[in-house]
Amino acid sequence: MSSRREESQDRAIVRIAAHLPDLIVYGDFSPERPSVDYFDGVLMFVDISGFTAMTEKFSTAMYMDRGAEQLVEILNHYISAIVEKVLIFGGDILKFAGDALLALWKVERRQLENIITVVIKCSLEIHGLFETQEAEEGLDVRVKIGLAAGHITMLVFGDEARNYFLVIGQAVEDVRLAQNMAQMNDVVLSPNCWQLCDRSMIEIERIPDQRAVKVNFLKPPSTFNFDEFFTKCMTFMNYYPSGDHKNLLRLACMLESDPELEMSLQKYVMESILKQIDDKQLRGYLSELRPVTIVFVNLVFKDQDKAEVIGSAIQDACVHISSVLRVFRGQINKVFMFDKGCSFLCVFGFPGEKAPDEVTHALESAVDIFDFCSQVHKIHTVSIGVASGIVFCGIVGHSVRHEYTVIGQKVNIAARMMMYYPGIVTCDSVTYNGSNLPAYFFKELPKKVMKGVADSGPVYQCLGLNEKVMFGMAYLICSRDEGCPLLGRDKEIKYFMCIMKEFLVSNCSRVLMYEGSSGYGKSQILMEIEYLAQGENHRTIAIALTKIGFHQNFYTIQILMANVLGLDACKHYKERQTNLQNKVKTLLDEKFYCLLNDIFHVQFPISREVSKMTTLKKQKQLEALFLKILEQTVKEERIIFIIDEGQFIDSASWAFMEKLIRTVPIFIIMSLSPFADTPCAAARTIMKNRNATYVTLGALQPKDIRNKVCLDLNVRCIPKELDTYLVEGSCGIPFYCEELLKNLDHHRVLVFQPMESEEKTNMTWNNLFKNFSRPTEELNYEERSEEVCTLASGVRLKNLSPPASLKAEEEITFSKIETPKKSEIFSENLSPEEIREKILSFFDVIITKMKMPEEDIIPLESCQCEEIVEMVIMPLAHHFLALGENNKALYYFLEITSAYLILGDNYMAHLYLKEGERLLKMLKDDTSWSHTFEAAAFYSLKGQVCFNMGQMVLAKKMLRKALRLLNRVFPYNLISLFLHTHVEKNRHFYYADQQAQESSPPGKRRLAQLYRQTACFSLLWQIYSLNYFFHHKYYSHLAAMMQVNTALETQDDFQIIKAYLDYALHHQLAGYQGVWFKQELMAMEQIFNLPLKGVGIEIVSYVADTLGYTKLLMGHLDLAIDLGSRAHKMWALLRNPNRHYIVLCWLSKSLFLKSRNKQLIQVLGWLWDLSVTEEHIFSKAFFYFVCLDIMLYSGFVYKTFEECLEFIRQNEDNRILKFQSGILLGLYSSVAICCGLGQGLSTSVGTAGSHSTTRRPAPSPVCHSAGVAGTCEPAFLKNIRYARLQDWDSFHEFSSRAKNLVPRRTPTALYYEGISRYMEGEVLYLQKQIEGQSENAQDSGVELLKSLESLVAQNTTGPVFYPRLYHLMAYACILMGDGQNCDLFLNTALQLSETQGNVLERCWLNMSKERWYSSSERTDDRWPQTLARLPSWEKVAAGEASAQDVQKNKFLMRVNILDNPF
Repeated sequence: MSSRREESQDRAIVRIAAHLPDLIVYGDFSPERPSVDYFDGVLMFVDISGFTAMTEKFSTAMYMDRGAEQLVEILNHYISAIVEKVLIFGGDILKFAGDALLALWKVERRQLENIITVVIKCSLEIHGLFETQEAEEGLDVRVKIGLAAGHITMLVFGDEARNYFLVIGQAVEDVRLAQNMAQMNDVVLSPNCWQLCDRSMIEIERIPDQRAVKVNFLKPPSTFNFDEFFTKCMTFMNYYPSGDHKNLLRLACMLESDPELEMSLQKYVMESILKQIDDKQLRGYLSELRPVTIVFVNLVFKDQDKAEVIGSAIQDACVHISSVLRVFRGQINKVFMFDKGCSFLCVFGFPGEKAPDEVTHALESAVDIFDFCSQVHKIHTVSIGVASGIVFCGIVGHSVRHEYTVIGQKVNIAARMMMYYPGIVTCDSVTYNGSNLPAYFFKELPKKVMKGVADSGPVYQCLGLNEKVMFGMAYLICSRDEGCPLLGRDKEIKYFMCIMKEFLVSNCSRVLMYEGSSGYGKSQILMEIEYLAQGENHRTIAIALTKIGFHQNFYTIQILMANVLGLDACKHYKERQTNLQNKVKTLLDEKFYCLLNDIFHVQFPISREVSKMTTLKKQKQLEALFLKILEQTVKEERIIFIIDEGQFIDSASWAFMEKLIRTVPIFIIMSLSPFADTPCAAARTIMKNRNATYVTLGALQPKDIRNKVCLDLNVRCIPKELDTYLVEGSCGIPFYCEELLKNLDHHRVLVFQPMESEEKTNMTWNNLFKNFSRPTEELNYEERSEEVCTLASGVRLKNLSPPASLKAEEEITFSKIETPKKSEIFSENLSPEEIREKILSFFDVIITKMKMPEEDIIPLESCQCEEIVEMVIMPLAHHFLALGENNKALYYFLEITSAYLILGDNYMAHLYLKEGERLLKMLKDDTSWSHTFEAAAFYSLKGQVCFNMGQMVLAKKMLRKALRLLNRVFPYNLISLFLHTHVEKNRHFYYADQQAQESSPPGKRRLAQLYRQTACFSLLWQIYSLNYFFHHKYYSHLAAMMQVNTALETQDDFQIIKAYLDYALHHQLAGYQGVWFKQELMAMEQIFNLPLKGVGIEIVSYVADTLGYTKLLMGHLDLAIDLGSRAHKMWALLRNPNRHYIVLCWLSKSLFLKSRNKQLIQVLGWLWDLSVTEEHIFSKAFFYFVCLDIMLYSGFVYKTFEECLEFIRQNEDNRILKFQSGILLGLYSSVAICCGLGQGLSTSVGTAGSHSTTRRPAPSPVCHSAGVAGTCEPAFLKNIRYARLQDWDSFHEFSSRAKNLVPRRTPTALYYEGISRYMEGEVLYLQKQIEGQSENAQDSGVELLKSLESLVAQNTTGPVFYPRLYHLMAYACILMGDGQNCDLFLNTALQLSETQGNVLERCWLNMSKERWYSSSERTDDRWPQTLARLPSWEKVAAGEASAQDVQKNKFLMRVNILDNPF
């Protein structure tokens, strides 16, 4: 029975029902909204005192992490006891309202008398609970209870997304009044309840001047059996547990699954609760002390008694409130009747809903709601209170009946302001200060004594948020303190001073922009600049914008022109009108004066001409007038226009300023935060203007933070512990430093005392390094302060709770990196071309920002990974090995292995893994978590080395073993495969939802496991893609999905983005049309909101890099070049050679296939320089690989064959090349092809191998620079007629070396480049076999075709290789006399080349098509002579050889098809 109960309680419908009363769970309501229901019943209102004070105590606690847990434990200790009593006595908990609850006993009217007795008994027992319990945490928790009975009306209302319910009527009003009359531990009956009860059973006490009465105790007759009486009464209750369920507290615990009912009930529960509906998670996840903004809305009606009348008014108000909150990420938490009105408790800042400008949004919503509800018929008064601060947000109640609610002083303040200041929108001082709105939007109100609020602080009326030209009020208020210098911003001020000097002596405009996030001190810099800019012959105008101004057309220019025209000092519109008339009379015809009416709030008569103008024409006329005025003004005095918060400049003002700086010499200085969206075209143009300087503000240096603290505290020095705490905690951001200081002062951590002289200081060896930190420069102190700051005894700074403002900032920052909805970045109506342009433009903006001289973005020196490994990590590993600390030694050996894998050195990785394996065997008895994890890391790294070496069977085995140790199972059979796939799909939806809201990140141990798991899955899906068996694609798909899910769980930006890109590549290679595009967009959406510093900028570069590689692989060559070019710029700026060379390698391949030879040679030059500078062997090998390709296919020589061969000869035993699958395969195959081109090609082919004979034909010309505008036919077409001249001994030598590398298959473009060259050599050799009439020629041809077909069929073969492979298949077919398949393969290759824009392959294919079917006679053997005369790019560029000459050579390389010998 108990197991069945546990099973039922785990059902979703039961968990949802726990948040709702039986009145809703079992209700049968009309679908109309609003709907009304009438019944009789008894109401109990329980108010619990002490919880608000308790919340305040925990929210201001000095130390963090314990407050919310302790609070929820204490709250639910008391409240669950009350709920349990109510449920035992048959009650239904209607609502939890903060630290109060409302319960109902719904019965027929004739049963009210007996039920009232039951409810009184219940009330007295609730009081008894608290009499016997000691107060927790030093708080005296007591309750007072009001009871009422009679007619009750229930109202259900809402919109399509949410439903709400209310109980209204006289009984509801009575129970509230009865509770208000009660003192602590009292039970008060309303007058009607006293009339309806069995008075003989109750001993009461009259309340003076009231008809309500106070219950003392029950006085049943001696023969009265309460148990029998109670059992009889419960038969009147429809849903009281009985029979088999009599031991249940609530019948709703046994609800059966019912999708229709479940869907209906979900509409009554907040969406964030539905997503976390499992109670075991709810209390841990959602119960917390968090900074929020409370908006309390109260509606008082003209006719309070008629439910039908007020129902429609509440419905209209609710629909509008919901729509407004949805826009601004607020939520309605509760709706209830409160002091003769209906109240909506709205909250901004719930988990998953934190947003920048939360306070501003709350005020905007409040004003919007006020304006709408004031117009609703039957609503008499609308009152709104707004308060901001830390409150308890969490699940309150019992396991079977609970709700998500908010408790705290700020909730009380909002409610009291709403009631004590009726008919207006009010807010507290925290909201006022945090709104960042102009002061003229508010009016301070007289203070009132409000019940339950000791000190609310100043109360303000919000007058509305419609920006008007209130001249003089939008100016930047300069609060510069001459005694406090601006610290750490010398460089930024120097920029201004230099540019200002240039501006004053030149006749052109200047623009200076300071960009920085909130808190970096932008306004302080502008205040300093305004002070420094004062002088003769120029006027300074400084304004501060707000978010509201962004939505006001031309607002910034209005303020500028109002100052220029002297309107800011005018007190009346008539005075403004007179001033305007005098200023513009020589510039504007009088009939156009009325154009100035709206913009300057004047009243010139409207002329006929203006009335006929369009809005656009009026705007142009105004702009022309303003330009004339400014041109006149600057002749007399220069203008310096300072704008704070420039991101709020409206687009019309940006457009005007763009014209202004082109026509009038003006100096514009502005500060701005990073743009939330792409700035308008005019703003972008100004930023790119050659006279604009863009400065990104970085963090302050530690010495500047220290100096600032000493100045702010007015002390000589501070403790080193405090110095370290503030430097680390503030991250160099001035605002964070100030907030941390305020928090310390609030908790009385800082102690000030006179400074002792050095002679009196008791200095010893032990306290030598515990001395004070002093300012690094002499600062001006108020009255020469001689105090020092110390810390209160026993304080642990690192354990202090951070201030609420920084908690909110941290949460907002976290929310910015969430994956945005598609509509926010890539709207559904965007075409692929528009999306492409948007992505490329985004990368261009990043590159522009990176080019600005900012230390925050660009590292001071290049990556030195190898040096760090050899000089730091390796000595540490051997040090711990010598000490016998094998655990630590193992850790460092694994770190070394990981580093060498990043550097591409598989041999060294393998070497140190062997050391790790030896240590693992020694530590085999260690069963600790860390040892298990390190064993998993060992096997996963071993799997990665095997993967890189092309040993896929062993790699798969190692990776599976690593996953088992990481507690992650990968299926072995098909049944398990499909079950796992189903589970992972569900996990994917879950984690995708989690990503859209905020959840706690995994702990360090879990995170380490997840990172290692993603690495394993990333390799596994590629391994399974290589296999030919059809079911392996399902394993591959599952591994790719598991990588995404695991990455989402990490909440790490890079892991998520990498997983999305891998998932997209998997879908593209597997041929899932459309799916891959969505995955790539998700990766792009993820990076759009990344902070463009540090890791963020590297992630953006990685995305451009990876997308470029993917596009090359998929044959989108133009896009691959666009992305690769941008990735090259980014990695070059980041000075990361390990990523940079990879981009250049694949960019060169894209350019090669597009026959963009000029750009190709430039990229190869960069690659060569990088390989030489960094002594990077792999990039040098790739360079020579491309040089061989150029020689074979592009018709010119860049580096001679001798040089390429010499490189291979000297480096083929290099450990990096030898243990890297793909590069040597390509080099050997290319040389093998070259060896067959004739004796005139190579001087020393044989020296490349120890078993070759030496051959010394005539040397070919040496060329050090190359390139040609045209293309030439491929090698396999050139060699057919010249087998008798070819060096087949050397061909076999290099071909056999390549053949040994073919089995080392890896799913990489490098391997497929190499295998393509190898297959081309095999086709060439097939030609020789056919010419020599070999017995095995036909079998060889069949096997060759099979191999080519299998390559095309493989999921991991990128489509960019298809044209070449189909071309080879066509040639093999025609050699074997299969003309039909030859046509099919040739046309397929042509079609693919056309689609991909593969110019080089298309040229070869057209030549093949022309010549294979040509009837012309065979030509002489001219290939060796032609090869010897191939021009260099240097000659072509100098005009000594033309593209036409190279084109002519194609006809000298004519291919003749042999008669079919089969």
